Amino acid sequence: MEALNHLRRVGAHLSLRLLPPRCLLCGAPGDRLDLCAACREDLPVNTVCCARCALPLEHPAAQCGACLRRKPRWDAAWVPFRYAWPLDRLEARYKFSGQLAAGRTLAELWAQRTPPAKPQWIVPVPLHRRRLRERGYNQALELARVLARRQRVRLRHDVLRRVRATQAQTELDATARRRNVRDAFELRLTAKLPAHIAVVDDVMTTGATLSECARVLKRAGVQRVDVWALARAPLPGQR
Repeated sequence: MEALNHLRRVGAHLSLRLLPPRCLLCGAPGDRLDLCAACREDLPVNTVCCARCALPLEHPAAQCGACLRRKPRWDAAWVPFRYAWPLDRLEARYKFSGQLAAGRTLAELWAQRTPPAKPQWIVPVPLHRRRLRERGYNQALELARVLARRQRVRLRHDVLRRVRATQAQTELDATARRRNVRDAFELRLTAKLPAHIAVVDDVMTTGATLSECARVLKRAGVQRVDVWALARAPLPGQR
C-alpha cells in the first residue's frame, strides 16, 4: 500500500513538471498549485472564529457557546479554512475520488500558513485498516507529510491506532459522533511521548474524532495536545 501511494505521488509530481498547470476548479491556466488567481481568491479563510475550537462565527470570541458548555480536551486549535465552496469541492475530490492533485494543492495551501505554535511531533488521525484498504491512502497522513516537512517537525504516524471501524461521522449528530468514536483509538507507541503534540485531520465539524485522539494522548501523559485541521465545517444547523 505504501509503495502504491509512493508511485501515485511520483506520477502526480511528473505530471506537474511535464504538463502546463490548469486550475482544478475552473480549468483556466493555473499556477504551481493548479489554481488560478480568481479561484484562489475565492477560498474561504477561517479568520473570524472561536479562538478555542476554530468554529466560524459572526464575531470572534475567546470561546464559543459549545466550548463554554463542554470544554474541549485539546489545548488549542488551528484550522485556517472554512469548509465551504470552492474548497469543499477540492476536499471531496481528494478524499472520496482519489484525486491526489487536489490533495497536493490543499496541502500546499495549508503549509503556506503559519501555525500559532510549533509542536514536537505531528500525529495524523489514523484510518481503520478496512477504510484504508478501500480508499488506498489516509488523507490526513498525506496532508501531515507536507506540514511536517514545511514546519520541520517530526511526523509520527505510528502513535495512534484506530481499533474499531466506525460509522461515517457525516451521518450523525454531535452526540452520536462522540459516541461513535468513543474508544475507537488506542496508543500504539510504547516509547516516551513528547510534551507537545499536534493531531492532524482534514476536516473538523464537531471535533469528536480529534477530541478522542486528544483524550488518548493526554491519558498517556502528553502535556499539550493541539488539533490541526485543514477546514472547519459549520455545525449541523449552522449556516
